[in-house]
Amino acid sequence: MKLMKALMAATAMVALAAGAAQAKQLVYCSEASPAHFDPGPVTGGNDFDASAHTIFERLVEFAPGSTEVIPALAESWEISEDGKEYTFHLRPGVKFHTQPYFTPTRDLNADDVIFSFERQWKDDNPWHNYLEGMTWDYFQGMDMPKYLSSIEKVDDLTVKITLTEPNAPMLANLAMQFASIVSKEYADQLEASGDLAAFSTQPIGTGPFQFVDYQLDTVIRYSAFPDYWDGKQPIDDLIFAITTDASVRAQRLLAGECDIMPYPAPADLEALKADENLTVQEQEGLNIGYISYNTTEAPFDNPEVRKALTMAIDKAAIIEAVYQGAGQDAKNLIPPTMWSYDDAIPADVYDPEKAKEMLEAAGVTNLTTDLWAIPVSRPYNPNGQRVAELIQADWAKVGVTANIVTYEWTEYRERGKQADRKGPFMIGWTGDNGDPDNFFATLFSCSAIGVSNYSSWCNDDFEAAISAAKTTSDQAERTELYTKAQEIFKAEEPAITLAHSRVFMPMKKTVLNYVMSPLGSHSFKGVDVQE
Repeated sequence: MKLMKALMAATAMVALAAGAAQAKQLVYCSEASPAHFDPGPVTGGNDFDASAHTIFERLVEFAPGSTEVIPALAESWEISEDGKEYTFHLRPGVKFHTQPYFTPTRDLNADDVIFSFERQWKDDNPWHNYLEGMTWDYFQGMDMPKYLSSIEKVDDLTVKITLTEPNAPMLANLAMQFASIVSKEYADQLEASGDLAAFSTQPIGTGPFQFVDYQLDTVIRYSAFPDYWDGKQPIDDLIFAITTDASVRAQRLLAGECDIMPYPAPADLEALKADENLTVQEQEGLNIGYISYNTTEAPFDNPEVRKALTMAIDKAAIIEAVYQGAGQDAKNLIPPTMWSYDDAIPADVYDPEKAKEMLEAAGVTNLTTDLWAIPVSRPYNPNGQRVAELIQADWAKVGVTANIVTYEWTEYRERGKQADRKGPFMIGWTGDNGDPDNFFATLFSCSAIGVSNYSSWCNDDFEAAISAAKTTSDQAERTELYTKAQEIFKAEEPAITLAHSRVFMPMKKTVLNYVMSPLGSHSFKGVDVQE
């Protein structure tokens, strides 16, 4: 019944989208609904796919298929010798989208760039809290308030960003989704009308696609922006058909109702690869699936208890059952494809008897805890519920009772940030910029507590190592510091590093020029469909 309902919904959606006869369209079966369409305060990959990679752009971008930083809204830039001043020269003639709800009177300029960062940075900016309960998780998690000294308008097409100290990853950080450039003129119009919330539901950007409409939890429609600075896109209509179940996404693709889909279930890969109408792209993922202990909550505040609980988990069995050949054991936070990876770190050992002894020695008996399971398939974890069930069974063998809890994906992540959250929290990460700092600092720095540090773990030695690594551009020095950080992380065990996965992208053979991103994003710029 579930599959039949999904297929009926897909058929209705395709019929709805067929209004523009002969228009070239691409249907992407996306994995989750977006929280909204403002890329600044959101954190989910699905949120970014629906906004940052369609509607919006940044000063700099990552080249397709790589982590190389290339010009985008800034056509060039200079960095001062001391590494503290970044001067960006904006591309002239960049248009904002024209919509029934907004008609721009000018092109992109320095005011838009300054507004895009100051709304995230300055507490007294009227846009800093324009949505109830909103937080700027990436801006905070990347420590931008610490590193930003000033953002100045040199002239209409020149912006100078001054840092408090050198920061080696900064240019790559500015290519990340939270740094998307938005329209100050549109914000001013909404502020004058008193309808600030519309900024997140009726978006205006400079990107290759412009927003058409969103039917909640069902479909998002976009059209190619005819005045895009880099030329109109080959496809006319881009449609996100929201399909949360991985196997249903596969069925829709096999039935011809989608052109492309992310995150197939490992069990479906054989059928997808065997279909003569499909191709399946694949690559090693720059990712980590992990489970954060709340290190402020007893008994998880004891590193020996954390190590014991990790030792009680049969990671090899989980990887075999859930990842089915598409995952490998994660002994470090960063994946082995990333520079500075420390292969000397020992892998976790599965030893339930020793784990039981360690728990008893720590005075932990008859422990009952919540165990949080992600509700959606992600590249780093294709089936959170199944992972949780296997851990539940493993912990039962050492006298630990785990109650599995979950929520809708956006609510799940918000609840996970709470300081009083009970129990280990399943989550994961796909690198945003190819720099180790994007794992270490974003996920486990002290400043990321309450944002993306779900372990609420703050370690002075770890903090000193990753902070020092940002101030030098010498990769050998940075590698030495990140090696130390990995050793500290392993000794303290603030999280169970579960697995790194291989990532697959099935699509119709009629889809042309799609390039997988090592950063896990899904961009349809330049993608075409063979007629």
